Amino acid sequence: MPSTVERMSPSHVKVTMTVPFDDLQPAIDKAYKDIARSINLPGFRKGHVPSSLIDQRYGRGAVLQEAVNAQLPDLYNAAITENNLTPLGQPEIDIVKLEDGEVIELTAEVDVRPDFELPDVADITVTVDPDTIDDAAVNERLDLLRQRFATYNDLDRAVEAGDVVVIDLAASQGGVDLPEADATGMTYVVGSGGLVDGLDKAVTGLKAGGHKKFSTKLVGGEHAGEKADVTVTVNKVQERVLPRVDDDFAQLVSEYDTSAEMLDGLRDGLERMARVGQANEARDKVLDALVERTDFELPPSVLEAELSGRRQDIEDQLAGAGLSLERYLSEVSDEQGKTPEDFWDDLAKSTDKNLRARLILDKLSEDATDITVTQEDLSEFIVNKAQEDGVTPDQEAQHMMEHNHLGEWMGEIRRGKALTQLVSRVTVKDTDGRKVDISRIRPDGTLGEMTTAEAETGPAKAAKPAKTKKKA
Repeated sequence: MPSTVERMSPSHVKVTMTVPFDDLQPAIDKAYKDIARSINLPGFRKGHVPSSLIDQRYGRGAVLQEAVNAQLPDLYNAAITENNLTPLGQPEIDIVKLEDGEVIELTAEVDVRPDFELPDVADITVTVDPDTIDDAAVNERLDLLRQRFATYNDLDRAVEAGDVVVIDLAASQGGVDLPEADATGMTYVVGSGGLVDGLDKAVTGLKAGGHKKFSTKLVGGEHAGEKADVTVTVNKVQERVLPRVDDDFAQLVSEYDTSAEMLDGLRDGLERMARVGQANEARDKVLDALVERTDFELPPSVLEAELSGRRQDIEDQLAGAGLSLERYLSEVSDEQGKTPEDFWDDLAKSTDKNLRARLILDKLSEDATDITVTQEDLSEFIVNKAQEDGVTPDQEAQHMMEHNHLGEWMGEIRRGKALTQLVSRVTVKDTDGRKVDISRIRPDGTLGEMTTAEAETGPAKAAKPAKTKKKA
């Protein structure tokens, strides 16, 4: 089937397809059969109505139209393949000419991936954090372990900073109780913060059974951000006793026999995490550098659809949490002080960058003849995704089949492999000036030569240059 392409813009094309009438004959015959099975005419069994009577009743043009409509997907896909186009959206297809016995002419306008040249990345150098772990980091991890296995002694004295208290909170506004803001049996470390302003001052000096009222701003629920009177009642005052770091403690909390071995194990685990962090940081920075060096026009409608989808996801999440964007930015987010306008502007910029990154990695994966997706790759991807979503791999696989995500997920795997290959061609150094061999960082953070599957999948998990949309 002959077809031609007219570039309406770097990212939008018009494909003209000409179809010999004889090529449509099988579809015409099928259209007659389908119509015959769907109608009842006196004197004829269902499915055996002659074509001539169908033409008389419905018109030959209606049959031709149905035949062409049935063939449109195949005709369009053939033209896309013939002209090496990568569509980024749904086409708008018009039947320009459809006359009995004559050549049929169709057009399809569609956004496509623009043509662009990939830059040479051999001169790219990125800097990552070092993987060295100091004693302070090991001690911090050790303290977390000790806190998990701490014991508590009841105290018969007034509350002091650092004590552990078990408390009840009751809130009211103008004398009206706010039961939805109440809390009972809460365990709190005095001075740690994280609850409501004024709580530390209110409990300090109280004994078990004591209570005190104070004014503060609520931080959660439908009254979040509003002033309220809160009464705190202390049920228990306790002293937290951390266990000694000895061999018995090591055997209790780890697989090691001695405290020295446990400390070495903690350091090794932190070093592995640091190496995985190096690998992920390198991948992100290399991709950012590639995006900066590759200039092309994004289809406006595709970019707008991507941005609209991400914005809707955020608005749905905020609504589900009972938060406005203003409250989220001022009370919850780590981006406090940012205005909603700034937030949406940053989202637009990140969406633009992520879409560019996805198109670049798609082109990289297509140009690399050695990038393939195996069943093992797909299984590993499903397992990782199931862990993220808190479901079983079987449930994740079932979701993939039900919602037709196979092609989308295989695309993510290919992009991850393309990025891994890309990182192997650039220079990675840490902030101390030492060269980092990302190819030797295995997925668990250990050092060694990776298998082919591990090298293709990447040090942690395949990078996702564009956010995966929430499940359908």
